[in-house]
Amino acid sequence: MNANQVRPGMIVEWEGQPYYVMESIHRTPGNLRAFMQIKMRNIKNGNQIEQRFATSDRIEKIQLDVAKMQFLYQEGEDYHFMNIENYEQTQMNAKELGDAVNFLLPETVIDVQSYEGKPIGIQLPKTMDFKIVEAEPSVKKQTASSSYKTAKIETGLTVKVPPFVEEGDVVRIDTETHEYMERVNK
Repeated sequence: MNANQVRPGMIVEWEGQPYYVMESIHRTPGNLRAFMQIKMRNIKNGNQIEQRFATSDRIEKIQLDVAKMQFLYQEGEDYHFMNIENYEQTQMNAKELGDAVNFLLPETVIDVQSYEGKPIGIQLPKTMDFKIVEAEPSVKKQTASSSYKTAKIETGLTVKVPPFVEEGDVVRIDTETHEYMERVNK
């Protein structure tokens, strides 16, 4: 595939090594040719690099094994998961999980991606529902529609929510942008 088709979450082969794509940005500086700025992590040694590719450069995509797993618990920097089909347990560290740790609650079922039998990352749903455990009080007669307040969800992540959201409410959060989507009636 061409470099301009590379997206975060993909596994690609570059210089004979497998890399997990963390960030992929298309840039067109002034009167220069467009290029892709790709931030990736080597799956085998964990090193992160940022590489520039011409949009027409060919990059090999690697197919991953995906298994449904349930998040069990966190122990320090390690996160433990159980395969829901064969009950095998595996663990990944916070560095491997990256930003996804902000959305993991015990018993959450997610897709765990593995390469050559080694878990390398997880695929979260586009949106997830969380309970608000702490919210700033809303100011009375605040009419500006663009005003948001800070609230903390049950995983500890802080998000901006509309003034009507209160502690105890369940809200839907976009797992890619960390933005409030809507209040959920549960």
